[in-house]
Amino acid sequence: MINTVYKALLYGMAGISGLTLVWIMVSVITSVVMRNLGLQPFAWLFTSAEYGLLYMTMLGAPWLVREKGHVHIELLTAALPEQPRRLLSRSVATACVLVCAILAWKGVELVMINLQRGDFDTRAYYYPRWLLTIAFPLSFGMMAIEFSRFIFGEDLMHSGEAGIHE
Repeated sequence: MINTVYKALLYGMAGISGLTLVWIMVSVITSVVMRNLGLQPFAWLFTSAEYGLLYMTMLGAPWLVREKGHVHIELLTAALPEQPRRLLSRSVATACVLVCAILAWKGVELVMINLQRGDFDTRAYYYPRWLLTIAFPLSFGMMAIEFSRFIFGEDLMHSGEAGIHE
């Protein structure tokens, strides 16, 4: 049950990330067309694209970790024998979990500060700041979970094959 809910959240966040990319494209094209027609683009178009960049990046990142879609270099791991490669890969995944856990914790602190202060982002409209910063603990926490799969699971983060494999 928990696994099903977690997967639904993970893939739902990735879907929202993809839709956000489409929205950013639409908002940029709309702004450019409006400018070329001599019109002033709506202020919220630019602001929503900025917010979209944050949400798209943060919400899509845990799925990218699961799919090994993040950038990493296999030059060293391709040169190592099986056992040292496994050890190095699991060590790198451990470091990733630690960094993500720290960033998730700091994200929780930031959200709590935003809630306590009642902070708002006030560029094009009043937008509660915690709605922006909530993406940090959620995404970094889920990335920590996804990286931990490479520590404790059979699948390694590094394939040991240098070059592009698609």
